[in-house]
Amino acid sequence: MLSTLIPGRLTAVRTNPLKSFRAIDRLTLLYILVATIVLIAHFAGWRGADPSNSEVAWLVTAHVLVVALAVLAPFARAQNPSKHNFWAEWYPAFIMTGLYSSVGLLNGGEEWGGVVVFDRLVQRWDVAVFGHDIAKDTIRNYPSAWISWILNLSYLAYYVLIICSPAVLWAKGKRGAARQALFAICLIFFICYIVFLFFPVAGPQYFWSIPSNAYTRTGAARLVYWIMERGDAWGSAFPSSHVAAAVVATVFAFRGWKPLGWVLLLPTLGICLAVVFTQVHYGVDALAGLLLAALICPLIPLLCPVEEAPNCGAVAAEAAVAA
Repeated sequence: MLSTLIPGRLTAVRTNPLKSFRAIDRLTLLYILVATIVLIAHFAGWRGADPSNSEVAWLVTAHVLVVALAVLAPFARAQNPSKHNFWAEWYPAFIMTGLYSSVGLLNGGEEWGGVVVFDRLVQRWDVAVFGHDIAKDTIRNYPSAWISWILNLSYLAYYVLIICSPAVLWAKGKRGAARQALFAICLIFFICYIVFLFFPVAGPQYFWSIPSNAYTRTGAARLVYWIMERGDAWGSAFPSSHVAAAVVATVFAFRGWKPLGWVLLLPTLGICLAVVFTQVHYGVDALAGLLLAALICPLIPLLCPVEEAPNCGAVAAEAAVAA
């Protein structure tokens, strides 16, 4: 991957590096800046955190590598400004899982700093909005195997859905729409990650045990809980990034190619219900995810226009040099 990003022809970037950076590069660097500030604060003892040297080294290394990718991407685009460079456009999708894991480390998990969570406050919000602890009660009040299969398969589809939206558009040749969808999904994730860092909420599964009933004993439910046990990042419940990212991915699938949007719609609706039914998120987590998606979607065309050329910054820079 890195070899793809090594510059060949550097004229455009050397002429005006800022014009060679795309919106996705600036977004990635901005997130790393915020995450690095949080890391420094934790290292200084914020919230009583006491990270080990190995944890700090892992996080610093991860941040440096992400910065390197974001800086090298414009060089890769400058090699051939008239064409689309896959790695230069898609690198954020490949680093998102690592950044999610780093949120858990920055929040400290149960080892250091993880005692600072705001679950009790969010639980009070749930009672105020829904009249009861909806995340605790729903899974116990509706112990249905068929509901479990439908909702948990929808939940599992999330991991394909969020990448399917821009990937299918890219494969269909709708590169501008794919780039816009990818930017929108990354923006949603980065906003969620920043909220996680400053307002960590562990989630209902850490406060109420998962009951043993027809809902939780299906194969789909067991797989969901297995994934959560091994891949959850501490403090990443509010807002629900599952809901927010799935809704945004579906909205931009509709905008890019309506048949794709219709395919993604049902699993997205299932995800919105599954996160609460399966006791992974509080009810207000899901509502906050929906609200965040509703606020972000109208802004994306302004931040990342679909009409943008493959590397308009580099093309403009080369034109200026030629003139």
